[in-house]
Amino acid sequence: MLSAHQLHVNGRRDDLLPPTSLQARRGGLLLVSGTRQDQRTALALALSGRMKPSGGTLEWDGSPRTRNLRQASAVVDSPGVNDPEQHLSVRDLVTEDLALVPRRYRGALLSKPWLKVNRFEDIAGLWTEQLPADRRLELLTALALVDPHTDLLVADSPDRHSGDPADWLPRLEELANDAGRPLAVVATVSRVPERWSGPTAVIGNAAVRTAEGLPQELCETPETEDAK
Repeated sequence: MLSAHQLHVNGRRDDLLPPTSLQARRGGLLLVSGTRQDQRTALALALSGRMKPSGGTLEWDGSPRTRNLRQASAVVDSPGVNDPEQHLSVRDLVTEDLALVPRRYRGALLSKPWLKVNRFEDIAGLWTEQLPADRRLELLTALALVDPHTDLLVADSPDRHSGDPADWLPRLEELANDAGRPLAVVATVSRVPERWSGPTAVIGNAAVRTAEGLPQELCETPETEDAK
């Protein structure tokens, strides 16, 4: 299980990731909403051990070791981090990604056999920018799962490619509900789909708030010289 408590990342002016708490279990999908892309990406990177938090706690299966979390997790399609370059063909993308996985796990060395076995032959000749949103997510998650040690998938803003949840939500549900390989799946999204009735969280949900509903830091006033 992935557990985060008051996880936050400082930014230059305001929090890159405001304090956020959540839990994601194997065999389940958690949707975490946030209006800002930079905050969604910061959360995805922090939850997968790719970005060092400024505070809070983060555990994977009860262990706070970042190394364990990094080995167990994969970030999918994070903008400006590991989203596919537009000039790449699907075939070249697969070749590059497979080269990063130990040979004993990836099986076939070349992309062509992998594409055939995993039923992506129909999109092999396309540029990555031409991929429909659903096929893009299917491809990128399949590549992330080539490594058998991957138990946690963190998809960064899959809804940015399509406003229709049918283009990304079913794939994430399928992965989370796979009895043969129970994964913990987390997706950062701009808005939770109306039809979704599963677990959710909101970026910044652990920020301390006053009775008026304002963040505490906005209500603090500096002491005057007379009050000191």
